Amino acid sequence: MERVTLRIPKQQIEEVEQMVETGEFPNRSEAIRSAVREMLNEQADERDAKRPERTKRSWAKV
Repeated sequence: MERVTLRIPKQQIEEVEQMVETGEFPNRSEAIRSAVREMLNEQADERDAKRPERTKRSWAKV
């Protein structure tokens, strides 16, 4: 896994911390990885929706 450094507004980090404190995620890193996965899946779904039916991928997304 690669390390990435980024800046996130304090309010958003506080919301992520709240999700960790309530047990929704084990830590901030996992919460942020989950958000990135969700974003990538949404983007892929949008691309798939624009493709003709015969060219859509049939394998599972990671």
